[in-house]
Amino acid sequence: MRHARRRLVRRVTRLAAVGGLLLGGTMVTRAVASEPEGTSVPRTFAASAADTGSELVARLGASRTAGSWLSAAGKPVVAVTDEEAAAAVRKAGAEAKMVDHSMDDLKSATSTLRSAPRVAGTAWVMDYRSNEVVVKGDSTVSASDWSRMTQLADDMGGFVRMERTDGTFTTRLNGALPLLSTAGRCSAGFNVTDGQRDFILTAGHCGPDGSVWFADTRGTQQIGQTVKQNFPGSDFSLVQYASGKAGAGAEVVSIGEGKGVRITGAADPAVGQRVFRSGSTSGLRDGEVTALNATVNYPEGTVTGLIETNVCAEPGDSGGPMFSEGVALGVTSGGSGDCTSGGTTFFQPVTKAMAALNVKMIVAAPNGSGQGAAPSATQSAIAPGEASPGSSAPITGEGAATLLARLADPKNAGPGLLVIAGSLCALVATRFIRAEKDRKAYQRYYSTTWG
Repeated sequence: MRHARRRLVRRVTRLAAVGGLLLGGTMVTRAVASEPEGTSVPRTFAASAADTGSELVARLGASRTAGSWLSAAGKPVVAVTDEEAAAAVRKAGAEAKMVDHSMDDLKSATSTLRSAPRVAGTAWVMDYRSNEVVVKGDSTVSASDWSRMTQLADDMGGFVRMERTDGTFTTRLNGALPLLSTAGRCSAGFNVTDGQRDFILTAGHCGPDGSVWFADTRGTQQIGQTVKQNFPGSDFSLVQYASGKAGAGAEVVSIGEGKGVRITGAADPAVGQRVFRSGSTSGLRDGEVTALNATVNYPEGTVTGLIETNVCAEPGDSGGPMFSEGVALGVTSGGSGDCTSGGTTFFQPVTKAMAALNVKMIVAAPNGSGQGAAPSATQSAIAPGEASPGSSAPITGEGAATLLARLADPKNAGPGLLVIAGSLCALVATRFIRAEKDRKAYQRYYSTTWG
């Protein structure tokens, strides 16, 4: 009777173990299949409002609109040239502003400026809110060059405004965390991946292909090497990690004092949106997007398609990340001024850089771990001026508590792996017990047969 009960217990244990293996395999399969893509764009309030404006501009056409932006209350505003377009904008829930010049007019003016002889130290943007093209000249532009450009602006009509600015338009070579090489000092931007290797997305002017980057001034802690650079024209590059992987905390950008912000996705900003920039020279700073598609004539060459902001930056901040509500927006290119008197800073849009490089942003998963895509805890329907950088995170990697939380999360593969491991242990145990019983039975038989 006792032997029958033992056999029954062993059979039930084996059946339970096999069932556990099947269950664990199903859990792992579902977790992998449901893992979010790294390119998903979180729906922040600013992004949703910006999409409304850009969709209306695209639908109504460049001859009837002249850009869009966010009002102080966070409502999308669209510049229109006729009443019919204004009615369509209001029907969509946005605000319409009647203007004299269409996007076609603004683009024609910038095209004329690009075709003129290049003058280093100048920049121009399409100011949607004033319905003008604004040409800026820094302190290095000579009186004769400025006079020539002013005459060109006058010939194009009254919607091209000339402005002199203090300081000089320069790249910010010299950051979140610093990158050091013989080419100079820059800042790490965002971690990206091509699915096999991980990289740092930073500014292109930081160094040419082959530049080797270190975390210390002695050159003993190698970070990686620049493998792809685009500058001038655009301003982005990829630094491949020496180990091939970014490691724990790859979805976090530093904001100083041991603190960081989790990045949950990447998107394009809107004019009027509040943004944040981090750099090892000047730390965390904030401001507003003032224009898109800016052209800057740096001494090293012309860069187009930049984001213009009134966020300050200083040498060494180049390549550092710009973000808002946990969403990656750009990497620091250059500008004028400093963080004492203020200034203008331009950023390379990350969406265009990633598309050109065929990489994806490494972002935070819904549970705060890496490699997923989810809105940060601070995202909500708020006015641009009340936006925050994003959900906070330490920059020192994951601790044991975080690891346990990930294993326990049913959305991850951890629980399934634990079930599989337990089931395998049960099978091994029953097999060991059976083998031990057979061995003892053989010993008894041997002793009886041969004495």
